[in-house]
Amino acid sequence: MSDSQQPGRGPLHGHLVLDLSRALAGPHAGMMLGDLGARVVKVEAPGRGDDTRGWGPPFVGPEDARESTYFLACNRNKESVTADLKSEEGRALVARLVRQADVLIENFRPGVMDRLGFPEERLRELNPRLVILSISGFGPDGPEGGRAGYDQIAQGEAGLMSITGTPGAPLKVGTPIADLLAGIFGVQAVLAALLERRSTGRGRTVRTSLLSSLIGIHSFQGTRWTVAREVPVAEGNQHPSIAPYGLFHCADGDIQLSAGSESLWRSVAAVTGLDPADPRYATNADRVRNRVRLARELEQVFATAPAADWLARLDAAGVPVGRVRTIDEVYAWEQTRAQGLIVQVDHPVLGPIELPGTPWRFDDGGRTRHDPPPTLGQHNASVRAWLDEVEGLGSPDTAPEPPADRHPAAAGATR
Repeated sequence: MSDSQQPGRGPLHGHLVLDLSRALAGPHAGMMLGDLGARVVKVEAPGRGDDTRGWGPPFVGPEDARESTYFLACNRNKESVTADLKSEEGRALVARLVRQADVLIENFRPGVMDRLGFPEERLRELNPRLVILSISGFGPDGPEGGRAGYDQIAQGEAGLMSITGTPGAPLKVGTPIADLLAGIFGVQAVLAALLERRSTGRGRTVRTSLLSSLIGIHSFQGTRWTVAREVPVAEGNQHPSIAPYGLFHCADGDIQLSAGSESLWRSVAAVTGLDPADPRYATNADRVRNRVRLARELEQVFATAPAADWLARLDAAGVPVGRVRTIDEVYAWEQTRAQGLIVQVDHPVLGPIELPGTPWRFDDGGRTRHDPPPTLGQHNASVRAWLDEVEGLGSPDTAPEPPADRHPAAAGATR
């Protein structure tokens, strides 16, 4: 068994990720790589750190050491060092880390890395095996390639808001989906580049953007236009191409159901007493054309009993159904906990806290120990000491392990 395959370490154990990013897209990518077992060193600006350290409320913790829950959401399994990238000392630290790294993540506006003294050519000179992930708002080139990118702006520009919500009222998705997807797609490309490097011995640069991440998930809404020349619009909580599929009101609350096949439609009809052969509803195309009428008839039936009753009846008939849960209900849900979707960490300021967990499972459990999001500069001393040791050995292949216990008191870190 190789070192990276040992249970509890994760498949990327032994890889070093240098995270120069801030806000969400890049940090989310770095956290995913850390969740997969990589060691992630996050470089932050002295004094203020990542922008998200100031995004709130809510803030938690003592008055003299407040932590942003936004920052906590995307920075576990990382070590924090501070460096002014506009100073010689800061750039020298980054150069040292680049020489040892397998992956570098940056989400500056196009051209900023060049101005900081780290154009791609220099990064390749420092480390030919380096895989670079570059995330931007609207892409690295093109007529608007230099634009700053923030999630909601990208959601609007990429058309997502035009198909979300109700007609005439564009609505953003409730999470920063462009940022998160850019991080996810970026990690996919990084993993492919690391796999390729095993045969070529060289790294490569992979690029993604908030714009490309959203267009990448247009799916059937995209082909409605590109192929059928039909402009999609917001249609509320009903599916534009399948019926019945969406949210329906009951006597005391809401349920959601999906009749994605003719057999499921017949099951819905049997439970609710509708005629499955009614010519208005005989095929899915008929039901979509008469979706408003069908929804009204279904809700007249659903209004006769509580939501729990309809959930039970439909589920017993094999119809996919579900509740609309609040976020607190999701984390209290036994299914969430049974799937390992909550990570428990011991934060140096906050103590034991729970974080949204990793979305995958490995047959050996994957990474079993997770480190809390770091305080600003928590690992200044330990990372520099590790670099001194690595450089003294003269080969990144013989680099020693980071300290097993990264608590600041054990690692000699500073805040």
